[in-house]
Amino acid sequence: MKLLNKVAFVTGAGQGMGQAMVRRFVAEGAKVVAVDLNQAALVDSLADLVDLDDRVLALACNVADAASVADAMGQVEARFGGLDILVNNAGVGSFDSFLDTPDESWARVLGVNLGGTFLCCREGARLMVKGGRKGAIINLSSTAALTGEGPSHYCASKAGVMGLTRSIARELASSGIRVNSLVPGPTNTPMMAGVAEEHMQAMLKNVPLGRLCETDEIAGVAVFLAGDDASFITGQNIAVNGGMAFI
Repeated sequence: MKLLNKVAFVTGAGQGMGQAMVRRFVAEGAKVVAVDLNQAALVDSLADLVDLDDRVLALACNVADAASVADAMGQVEARFGGLDILVNNAGVGSFDSFLDTPDESWARVLGVNLGGTFLCCREGARLMVKGGRKGAIINLSSTAALTGEGPSHYCASKAGVMGLTRSIARELASSGIRVNSLVPGPTNTPMMAGVAEEHMQAMLKNVPLGRLCETDEIAGVAVFLAGDDASFITGQNIAVNGGMAFI
């Protein structure tokens, strides 16, 4: 019960890493606000947890929209009185080549992956400071930010998350708020389902451990960063990529 009675806010909670983190946080005693674009699908995917002892709240939220994020944080305060843990997991991607990347695709990927992380960090930190809580923020970057292997907009957005993490970690340290990022390698999530088999095999050849990461392995590191065992860790980008790249 490493997160007993902590209040956590997890974006992109409908599937993959986000859902794995919700489940691990609940198992560790946290009260969790799970958010995603589609509330009905989110509630369905977390049917066994929603309203579990009044500890899990499923909300619709567009992380790329400031008003939507502010409204969601307001509901967190109303329901649980404050916030201790924020996980910015929501993300999108596409397989556009650089020369053929539409303006709309660039704006969408940067708007969700980097802009959404910024908006949630800003509103979440405001709530933590207001409540006088020494919280923990965990942003999700990607090994693609280190290797450049991936669409340009995706790599750029995830590299931006790493820089944002370092910057706001310095600024929020005086308030006792820690900010770190997870940098996963190829992970067994629905997003990977669209990757061609030949590309998948080529990618795995670059992973010394020789396999995809599992979502629960990401969730385990998130529990560590959110809890007291990581009380002196901030501004760090933690690679969970099987040795694929080093920070």
